[in-house]
Amino acid sequence: MTQIQMIQNPSFSLISTKKIIQMNDVWTSYDSKNFALKGINISIDRGTNYAIIGQSGSGKSTLLKLMNGMMNPSKGTIKIDYVSPNMNNKKFKNMMHTIGYIPQSLGLVKNISVLENTLLGALPRLSKMQSLFKKFPEHEIKEAKRILNLVGLSGKEDRKAYMLSGGEKRRVAIARALMQKPTILLADEIVSELDHVTAHEIMDLVADAQKRMNLTAIMVHHDMQLALEYANRVAVIKEGQKILEIGVEGDTIVDFQTGDMTSDDIMEMYAGDTKK
Repeated sequence: MTQIQMIQNPSFSLISTKKIIQMNDVWTSYDSKNFALKGINISIDRGTNYAIIGQSGSGKSTLLKLMNGMMNPSKGTIKIDYVSPNMNNKKFKNMMHTIGYIPQSLGLVKNISVLENTLLGALPRLSKMQSLFKKFPEHEIKEAKRILNLVGLSGKEDRKAYMLSGGEKRRVAIARALMQKPTILLADEIVSELDHVTAHEIMDLVADAQKRMNLTAIMVHHDMQLALEYANRVAVIKEGQKILEIGVEGDTIVDFQTGDMTSDDIMEMYAGDTKK
């Protein structure tokens, strides 16, 4: 549903939409021959948690790169708050800092401190001179310490990134993304290779940050059970196509996309992850 609100000056209007991300019939290719994604249609509500799952090579990470403007679709349209995510689009470049992106590699600088890694999220707000010499104002340092406290890393500000555990590294990556003051958080396999307890701690952390900051979180997972536990909706990607979109309402798994899968197929996917 789109709402148009008129303000005092009749020549201007503010347009807001419940849908923060819209992808319509999106196809994309890395080599102009074989399509990594085929006919993708995705609509994501503002302030929700949307999960994408699928096997390795299915196109999950490619979806995040399209949303982040790191790739352009071969055909179809993508809108992030009415703006096309394209590095050549001036409007998108101006709003890029509102998209926090955590790659599968996490992207931390291993030889600098936890605090310094977190402060990198503030770079878009600095002047050219401040950015060049990484001279962060005191209020940004204070904000970084506040965020590190939120993610459970208070007291570890001076520790080098390479000295951290896997779970701690993910907390730093989340802190750096939150330091951007984003409206959208994209996270690629952020809990992969973590044990069950640590994975849930990280997901709880994201859920808490989402509520505090009214974030829209789009997260790539490999675990159907974990995805359904935290996400409002889960898209299943197979060989570049979205074959299913489901969510949990009460004790019922709801199918939002009628496809070729039967209810038994869906329950088998869910039960399969439960046994892992």
